[in-house]
Amino acid sequence: MSVEIKKGARIVVAMSGGVDSSVSAAWLKNQGYDVIGISLQLHDLGQDVENTFGTCCSLSDIADARRVAEQIKIPFYVANMEEEFEASVIEDFIQEYLQGRTPNPCVRCNEKVKFSRLMQWALDLGAEYLATGHYATVAYEPESHQYELRKGDDPEKDQSYFLFTLKQQELARTVFPVGHLQKNQVRKLAQELGLVVADKPDSQEICFVRDRNYKDFIEKKAPPHLLRAGNIVDLNGKVLGTHTGIHQFTIGQHKRLTVSQTEEPLYVVAIRCHADEVVVGKESDLFRNRCFVKQLNWISPPQLHRAPQYMAKIRYRAPESPVTLYPLLDNRAEVRFNEPQRAITPGQAIVFYNGNQVMGGGWIEESAE
Repeated sequence: MSVEIKKGARIVVAMSGGVDSSVSAAWLKNQGYDVIGISLQLHDLGQDVENTFGTCCSLSDIADARRVAEQIKIPFYVANMEEEFEASVIEDFIQEYLQGRTPNPCVRCNEKVKFSRLMQWALDLGAEYLATGHYATVAYEPESHQYELRKGDDPEKDQSYFLFTLKQQELARTVFPVGHLQKNQVRKLAQELGLVVADKPDSQEICFVRDRNYKDFIEKKAPPHLLRAGNIVDLNGKVLGTHTGIHQFTIGQHKRLTVSQTEEPLYVVAIRCHADEVVVGKESDLFRNRCFVKQLNWISPPQLHRAPQYMAKIRYRAPESPVTLYPLLDNRAEVRFNEPQRAITPGQAIVFYNGNQVMGGGWIEESAE
């Protein structure tokens, strides 16, 4: 059953300056709720990042959020969370790349900043709920006394993948006003409400890295002694070329491989941090049958003793694939895929679904045959 929000309840809306969170705030206000808008100042790069770059959380985005709040006549605050964001998201992003993994900073931001620190801000302001513009939904099951995270109704915009770290106490106080809408309906609502961001493009980039130039960003932030050169080798260990740092590579990468010509295109199939080696092979070498997952978070408790079968996504835009889970020690699991998967990438999140319900997820450690 859908979660019923108390009539007239105070709701803090995380306003990114985009159309989804703006419509969320305006819709809740029109429904008679006591709405407060908050934008997060997460980094000091806003002056260099304009909306045209498809980012979020820049200073211009905060200005857009403020303009919407003024339009719909709600209180508006800016929460400076630069220190938390630096420690929990940016540092993690850099360290993961330096260790040969490919991180997902949007999941980390939701986990460490938006649904922890911001939730606390909401409670401090006397709010009963926190709302965001994510395309996802929350339901409550009376029989199990559990809240469930479910997919958004628009399959092209569903963002439940990024929310698998949520806990029961957070879901109980979370509202996703646009989760039951299609994106075109949200745009239409924004236009009908006359919101200044009605035609603003969706954010597509990582907010703290301009032009997707991860290499330069990491090299500016990381200590020089951690940027080690090494070899590019084939699966047999034969040296085919050299590189200037494993942080420049991710599993499945084909471009920017400085190796001698081969008959078939080469792809990154493994990164050996301990040896500073990038291993390349044919595209067929990218496919794996298993992976090992750590730091599992279960929104809905699974019956792991029965080796449950779910659908899983190994990255946000990956298709769902049937899997079987086998529990291991230390909140880890082995995941076996019914069909081999291309480019299972350490550092990425794997999220488990039962129909439209998010059961939970974890972080990929490594893949295996």
